[in-house]
Amino acid sequence: MTSSLTAQDLSDTFDAFNRHDIDGVMKHFADDAVFYTVGGSEAYGTRIEGAEDIAKAFSAVWGGMSDAHWDHHSHFVHGNRAVSEWTFSGTGADGMRVEAEGADLFTLRDGKIVVKQALRKARPPFKA
Repeated sequence: MTSSLTAQDLSDTFDAFNRHDIDGVMKHFADDAVFYTVGGSEAYGTRIEGAEDIAKAFSAVWGGMSDAHWDHHSHFVHGNRAVSEWTFSGTGADGMRVEAEGADLFTLRDGKIVVKQALRKARPPFKA
């Protein structure tokens, strides 16, 4: 099955991430989507299920890093798969900054994101 989600839709989603606009971000996520975070105790990070919990997780990133930003993002879609590449940066409340390249691997269904697998370089935080 192919998807009608486009690279421009993904670009718009990342622009919404950068505005910290949860409604804009979640516009292209299916209600039953799954998000695998960049970190966690499992090999895949942490599994977050359902649009409501995914929205809470994204909002928590902005709450912990008010300057969270995905820069230099680029995207492509091929059938029911898509890839986004980006550079993430953000500063935590402790004054430690993260800046690292990463990518998302997406699985799509009916024009919606059903799986978002986030991958990011394991670069140590540094003093902002």
